[in-house]
Amino acid sequence: MSKTDVIIIGGGAAGIFAAINIGANDPNLKVVVLEKTTKLLSKVKVSGGGRCNVTHACLDPKELVKFYPRGEKELRGPFHQFQPGDTIAWFADRGVELKIEDDGRMFPITNDSQTIIDCFINEIEKYNIDIRYQSAVESINHSENGFELQLQNGALTCDNLIIASGGFHKEEGYGFMKNLKHTIIPPNPSLFTFNLPKNDLLTLQGVVVNVEIKILGSKFIEQGPLLVTHWGVSGPAVLKLSSWAARLLNEKNYEFDFMVNWLPNHSEESLKELFASYKQNFGNKKVMNQFELEIPKKLKLFLLQKAGISTELKWAEVNKKQLNRLTQLLTADIYPSKGKTTFKQEFVSCGGVQLNEVNFKTMESKLVHNLYFAGEVLNVDALTGGFNFQNAWTTSWITARSITNN
Repeated sequence: MSKTDVIIIGGGAAGIFAAINIGANDPNLKVVVLEKTTKLLSKVKVSGGGRCNVTHACLDPKELVKFYPRGEKELRGPFHQFQPGDTIAWFADRGVELKIEDDGRMFPITNDSQTIIDCFINEIEKYNIDIRYQSAVESINHSENGFELQLQNGALTCDNLIIASGGFHKEEGYGFMKNLKHTIIPPNPSLFTFNLPKNDLLTLQGVVVNVEIKILGSKFIEQGPLLVTHWGVSGPAVLKLSSWAARLLNEKNYEFDFMVNWLPNHSEESLKELFASYKQNFGNKKVMNQFELEIPKKLKLFLLQKAGISTELKWAEVNKKQLNRLTQLLTADIYPSKGKTTFKQEFVSCGGVQLNEVNFKTMESKLVHNLYFAGEVLNVDALTGGFNFQNAWTTSWITARSITNN
């Protein structure tokens, strides 16, 4: 059985980026990529609604790490080695120009993820990287002679092994690693929307509001746009919150209460003063005709109804109990979430290889010599915005450099 220089498990973003950079650094090394499906880069294809959110325009490593609920401390050093500016330059060197959108997300100027895939395929062909499809790894054994990988259709051996198999949604997905001594943090979802089955709020489907949202009984709180959908709430604020609170919400089996402040720029006291002035100065006006708050009309009507205030009432006719209820709903509206829903196809999980078992200067295992990890197989995950891909590019680039410098 002939021995390969490098075997990479996983044909996703991290695995392919590692393979290409190994080829660029040392074209003489023989690299084999094992992909368990029939397609490479499937997550790259669907990312960003098919446009591929390659990275984010945050170029300061100290700021960049703040977007990682798990991995913030460990990635600080790696981002000083390879950060979004390096990603931009890497693609530019290969004829792929990226553009920055208003929120800092970066996409190819073609707005097509196939541009990124084509770039990678060209590099794979350039360096004669051996891609083997439908090659799921069943077990790995390590000895002083290297690694032996057992596949359904035979065995392979190598000197250097990179595991870039992505995040798994079931713990048994890491089964092939059980002989490698590493601790696996059980994976669970980290980007998802909140489910509100049969809740009256669903009648506002399509409404977007800038809110403050908090998981009750916890420290987790976020601000930003919230989108009401036909199943619950989504949008950047919810997705960020789900990421930071991923472990807690999993422990709660995704049954929890959250509180929405529909007017984060107002205090309860300022609203009470506003409504008191309405009663005094616009007592004869109907409530809906004098209700100047920066929230959509549909939401105003919904909250008035929830507070028991008829739109036909005049401000002079609204009693103190109704006003207190309205104020409370505007600033601390509570909803019960039951179950979770995935965020389209861009499913991210937290969990994976325990971080203190990996040397983040080299991405090599501290427990097994010549074993490396890259991408989401590590217990690293990020908020939406290109940050998860940046983790893949950075850890893969460092892995490639470490192997070719040996």
